[in-house]
Amino acid sequence: MTPLDLAEHLHGSAPTPATKLGRPMDVSRDADILEAALDVLADEGYDGMTIDMVAARARAGKATLYRRWPSKTELVLDAVACMKSSDIDLADLPDTGTLRGDLLAQIKPPSIKDGERKMRVMAGLVSLLARNPNLVEVANQAIMAPRAEVNRVLIQRAIDRGEVAADVDIELVSLITPSVISYRMMMLRKPIDREFLVALLDTVVLPALGLGAAAAPAPDRPTEGARRAK
Repeated sequence: MTPLDLAEHLHGSAPTPATKLGRPMDVSRDADILEAALDVLADEGYDGMTIDMVAARARAGKATLYRRWPSKTELVLDAVACMKSSDIDLADLPDTGTLRGDLLAQIKPPSIKDGERKMRVMAGLVSLLARNPNLVEVANQAIMAPRAEVNRVLIQRAIDRGEVAADVDIELVSLITPSVISYRMMMLRKPIDREFLVALLDTVVLPALGLGAAAAPAPDRPTEGARRAK
């Protein structure tokens, strides 16, 4: 089930605006409004978020939002369900020849920034998730599942080339990174950076798959002769 299917399920059916006389509803700005809703949700949380804030961020009239989304909950639901992925193409993932190399190739500034934003959105949803458990699956499909799926694909590739044992628990290991990242951001309120992600990869993910991290280059140290010359 796709996020949009889940959104329709939570709405009860696909939203179909009532036919009205006069100027037809302009949906050309929906994408901008939904992105603005995500930004406000990430900054203020669901309880602190208002339609006025979203309208101001999107530079749209409040009446425009209410005609399209009768409630804040419906707006948030659609915004999360339509959340842009980080443009991950599973058919075009890097193939460096090693699992560590493939996973490291995913750690780029844009993907880190995208991941942080998604975690902030997830944190903003906490109070709503408690009141609307069905939204959990929408949030999972939009925020957590894409990263876990990339991990599954890369681990399976490593198994196929004989780098990783075939009996590893792919599902369990694929969830390590997104789970630890969400805990670090949502509970510990700490940022995510490349250093942290590489450490997580080398000390947790790879050992869980029976692999060791690549040896880090030793720090420059003076030779014995250099020390004696001082």
